[in-house]
Amino acid sequence: MSTLFRVIFAKGMEDLLIDELKSLGISQPRLKRFVIEFDGSLHDAYNVCLYSRLASRVLMPVYTAPAANEDELYAMVQNINWDEHLELLSTFAIDAVVSNSEMTNSHYAALKVKDAIVDQFVEKHDARPNVERYQPDLRLHLYLNNDEATISIDLSGESLHKRGYRVTNVTAPLKENLAAAILLRAGWPEIAKAGGTLLDPMCGSATFLLEGALMAAGVAAGVLRDYYGFIGWKGHDSAYWDEIKTKASEDFYKALESNKLPVCYGFDEDARTVEAAHDNIESMELSDFIKIRRQTLDECQPAAYMTPGLVITNPPYGERLGDEESLRYLYSDLGDVLKLKFEDWKASVFSCNEKLLKNIALRAHKTNKFFNGAMTCQLNHYLILPLLEEQKPVTIDELSEQAITFRNRLQKNLKHLKKWARRNNISCYRVYDADIPEFAFAIDIYNDHYHVQEYQAPGQIELSKVKKRQLEMQCVVKDVTGDDGSNLVFKTRARQRGVAQYEKQRQDKEFFTVNESGLLFDVNLTDYLDTGLFLDHRLVRQLIREESNDKRVLNLFAYTGTASVYAAAGGARSISTVDMSNTYLNWAKRNFKLNNFDSREFQFIHADCIQWLKENKKKFDLIFLDPPTFSNSKRMESSFDIQRDHLFLIKACMASLEKGGVLIFSNNMKSFKLDKEALTDRGFTVQDITKATMPEDFNRPKAIHHCWRIRR
Repeated sequence: MSTLFRVIFAKGMEDLLIDELKSLGISQPRLKRFVIEFDGSLHDAYNVCLYSRLASRVLMPVYTAPAANEDELYAMVQNINWDEHLELLSTFAIDAVVSNSEMTNSHYAALKVKDAIVDQFVEKHDARPNVERYQPDLRLHLYLNNDEATISIDLSGESLHKRGYRVTNVTAPLKENLAAAILLRAGWPEIAKAGGTLLDPMCGSATFLLEGALMAAGVAAGVLRDYYGFIGWKGHDSAYWDEIKTKASEDFYKALESNKLPVCYGFDEDARTVEAAHDNIESMELSDFIKIRRQTLDECQPAAYMTPGLVITNPPYGERLGDEESLRYLYSDLGDVLKLKFEDWKASVFSCNEKLLKNIALRAHKTNKFFNGAMTCQLNHYLILPLLEEQKPVTIDELSEQAITFRNRLQKNLKHLKKWARRNNISCYRVYDADIPEFAFAIDIYNDHYHVQEYQAPGQIELSKVKKRQLEMQCVVKDVTGDDGSNLVFKTRARQRGVAQYEKQRQDKEFFTVNESGLLFDVNLTDYLDTGLFLDHRLVRQLIREESNDKRVLNLFAYTGTASVYAAAGGARSISTVDMSNTYLNWAKRNFKLNNFDSREFQFIHADCIQWLKENKKKFDLIFLDPPTFSNSKRMESSFDIQRDHLFLIKACMASLEKGGVLIFSNNMKSFKLDKEALTDRGFTVQDITKATMPEDFNRPKAIHHCWRIRR
């Protein structure tokens, strides 16, 4: 006997789901409002539950009747003989969807259905089944629309996107059935048959790769699922279900043993995300076919053994995972990686931010619309063709007039500062700092390495112009320095919030030692936004050395402890180095060791500096205070803003200062205004030493930091 079934799905995949149902032997599936209906057997519905990659739920209506109010709904449910569906001691749950009806509360409607079922059992058997929200024996679905109610058995039990392989979650994962629909739109089955490679450069928890591997193997999407909504239903055909479930499992393991699955590759720069991806892949026993590695986007490129295929990815889009302004650069970098490294590949990029997709700067040959929950999303498809002339690296003969001006300035600065650095026994210094406004870069030399930071361009500047400047900058730096680019490190420096300025960017662990005024320090140009040595504080550190002899020195927000090393070189009696990061305190200890100071003779304190100051009872003769501009670290009791909180912080330092002692207070907030009057009213002497602490290589109209000497 033929029965009516309804398949629920996400908008945007209607035609794909109809084609899939036909491939599963469903005849004449038809699109209705929000659902696809088909007439078939229970076996047909079981096959859809097990094999469909796209469906969200499969419903089997059992009763439809008018229900204009709660009494009619209760009576309608009582008309169903629930003994035919439920065992007395089994569990059940009801989901309800209500629209265009007198009853507007879906939760209340579900309660009325529950009451009607329970009351029927109590009346017949003087006992009742129990409600269980999580994986009940039978899950029911109420659809109340225009005062007409339909009660269905939810054969899926819970959304079919839950395949059973996601053992470790990450932030905002892509639903598995949406990922499958995206892969189908991208043409992955045909690419896989032709031997192409699947690669995701920002793979997250590996959803695309797992769905892609299952799709290429042709095995059931729900092969790992162990729960469906019909397991405890009296009408369940367990013999047939066991048969097709066993066959699906056998087919899966045959596919694994055949070694015919294409190998899929994924990269992500977040260590926890990569770990989650590995967990999910191992749960599916696909570790031989899906290879994941921690790697940044700019490092991503196909290996020689990879056959050109499909690059597919779902970058963050600003709703939950990142700031839209900074994401412009991520999408632009993705476009560059595709253009420069994936010639002859196809690419599909999925995002819920159409504006960000434009920054990829590639022409999509096809676009599809999808819905991720309530968000309208877009899938762009690209054919990666050979580079156009304007996308290729710039040569010295192709420089713009402004780039030539930048080149001349860099040459002039380098000639002067090289001599100055040799005279002052310095191997790391700044040679350029946005001297030409159109070339807003800071360029620092660390031995024979060149550390280039681009100040983030305003949002109204076209990224094509930004990219052209970057290419010209790289050409000029290579030409002027004679470096082939292997020692050139390039970063974009956006305004940092919270602890972002201190968090790891990569994990290359490429430390090397530089010399500053006869002292040695470890630096790292790649792993962090900053390098471990603030070059503009060179003269501040020198001042600390000059004033440290036989003094008790406190270094707050100490970072890598460079000021503490200077204090030790100046003959300090004791040094307390305080920072919230163990990573930087260990780095500080290495800096002490480089200069033959025994770190065991000094105090390294892992603490929130503000909280530590509140509790400190010791006195110091010299305090160095160089706090961040802003922090909302979870390890701090509250957020910190240097403009708002500087008076409190300075007063706390002065309370820890011996009478006659000195506080050296510095910060890098350009618009900072010191409340000098409030400090002098408390009897403190305040001297602005900003100009005196600005090194030659930072001698520009706008001071990079502010600095004061404050006495008790």
